[in-house]
Amino acid sequence: MFAERVFKEKELPCRLVGVGHAFRSEAGSRGAEARGLYRVHQFTKVELFAVTEQEQSSTMMEEIRRIQTEIFTGLGFPFRFVSTIYLIQEVHSAFSVLDMPTEELGHAAYRKYDIEAWMPGRGDWGEISSTSNCLDFQARRLHIRYRPVNCSDTSGTVASKSKGLPFAHTLNGTGAAIPRLIVALLENGAQLNEAEQVVGLVLPSVLRRFWLAGDTLGPYARITWADSPTA
Repeated sequence: MFAERVFKEKELPCRLVGVGHAFRSEAGSRGAEARGLYRVHQFTKVELFAVTEQEQSSTMMEEIRRIQTEIFTGLGFPFRFVSTIYLIQEVHSAFSVLDMPTEELGHAAYRKYDIEAWMPGRGDWGEISSTSNCLDFQARRLHIRYRPVNCSDTSGTVASKSKGLPFAHTLNGTGAAIPRLIVALLENGAQLNEAEQVVGLVLPSVLRRFWLAGDTLGPYARITWADSPTA
């Protein structure tokens, strides 16, 4: 979309949202993660993208993280921000933001946040979202640059061969990975009796208008809509 593009400085930051289908070639391998909805071959997700000036990318990364945490707190997941160097997992917290160490970064990322939800069925935390600041790694490969306001060359938006234009910074984050959100909502909202049978399900009231079925799950379980279901 932006390959060989030269942005005007006033056009940045450029923010985009996209819905797409992702595919995992490793799905079907053995292990606990291959069971259920946590790791499936195909899934739908909402992605957040941004192109910024070089000085803007750190601020934009925090903006994307705030959008993500607003989404998940809106679904009733309490959260805390931690550094993985000092991470102490508290199982009563349903949702954590992790500032990932360098050995956990992909080859394109300069910095990365992972957001994990507590999933009782797995007995562990599971990633539901992430945010990456790639600096100019992708922009150099795609030749995405921008023209500062103090640049005297006022040619069009097609990249020239001049080496004086700086490369933009690119960022991406997950707004919603649908299958894993379903896992987190169902497992944290399930209500069990003494025999560990599901007798109810608490879901966030913000999702009620999208619910097409009734408020019962079989003959014994009922859905309760709450503003803060996991609190």
